[in-house]
Amino acid sequence: QVQLVESGGGLVQAGGSLRLSCVASGSTFSTSYMGWFRQAPGKEREFVADIIRGAGSGYYADSVKGRFTISQDNAKNTVYLQMNSLKPEDTAVYYCAARKHTVGAYDYWGQGTHVTVSS
Repeated sequence: QVQLVESGGGLVQAGGSLRLSCVASGSTFSTSYMGWFRQAPGKEREFVADIIRGAGSGYYADSVKGRFTISQDNAKNTVYLQMNSLKPEDTAVYYCAARKHTVGAYDYWGQGTHVTVSS
């Protein structure tokens, strides 16, 4: 099992920045990808970004490309999501996730952290 705990959410004005963190614990060696998803009120959960655990650059949804950056600190088992130039439409609950395989569904999810961007 893998446990994921997100932090760093909050209220920010449009154009501002936030950095989300996700600390992984447990059987982290079994995971190959770490990702961020978000769910806005009344909408389905959507992919934001992901990264190969331990290596590689991130892959991003078009809606955040150029504004968000996913990174990781392997020594701390932590994945980050740096969010710049935030827009009101970025308001959502952000979830960290991990999956064991290079393809397929994510296996583990955090509890989420709220991000609110005011106009």
